[in-house]
Amino acid sequence: MSHPLPLSEPTFDFTPGTQPLLISIPHLGTEIPPELQADMAEVATLKQDTDWHLDQLYGFARALGASVIQARVSRYVIDLNRPPDGQSLYPGQTTTTLCPLDTFRGESLYRSGQGPDAAEQARRLARYWQPYHQQIRTELDRLKAQHGAVLLWDAHSIASLLPRLFEGRLPDLNFGTADGRSCDPALIEAVMAVVRRSAYSHVLNGRFKGGYITRHYGQPQQHVHAIQLEMSQMLYMQEDAPFAYVPDRAAQIQPLLQQMLGTALAQLPSLRPR
Repeated sequence: MSHPLPLSEPTFDFTPGTQPLLISIPHLGTEIPPELQADMAEVATLKQDTDWHLDQLYGFARALGASVIQARVSRYVIDLNRPPDGQSLYPGQTTTTLCPLDTFRGESLYRSGQGPDAAEQARRLARYWQPYHQQIRTELDRLKAQHGAVLLWDAHSIASLLPRLFEGRLPDLNFGTADGRSCDPALIEAVMAVVRRSAYSHVLNGRFKGGYITRHYGQPQQHVHAIQLEMSQMLYMQEDAPFAYVPDRAAQIQPLLQQMLGTALAQLPSLRPR
């Protein structure tokens, strides 16, 4: 089903910073244009696969001097962390697509026959996906020119139990560097050293190796480093509707997030061009 997308709709929020750090939150958005919502099944209104409250959890980022870009549009409209050509990031494994047709739990997002056709997917790509990525590119170029090296931190969260996508309970903190290709080894090692001193379970390049954003923009040979962090939502919120933020839990993990980012920033000067 094809629909026009009003150009007046905002697609993301962006705040420039002063440090060589860009935090991207591509799955924070909850907005679904009404003309698209009309074709969707009731389950879509729950928006249960949102990376809820990460703007609040990373609320310290601007004081840290980080630039922040965060989506407004729901991943059910288009997934900003998938390749524009729709190729799977995890061949042979169950995953969602550029314009998802079902939820993480396998429930259909659209009423029968109402899914987006090729023309509609192309419009969503132009309206939502491309502006987000253009802003990432522009900001990384600005920060690299100013500081010599830059870190892109792609922030995500997910329910700790999703049997359709992975076995058992996820570790608390799931880091991805595209199997070491998106980030200098010294940089991710500095971050992991901080994590190992904490009580949180963690894994590097396990089930989550980094999505399109991490894999595409992370070019350590060009002094652009990218790390994805997929957090278990149980660390800071209720994983079931209404998906409430839990301040007491969040307050326990926030100091570790700040320490990881601060450590990464301290490491960056050693990775500048010589």
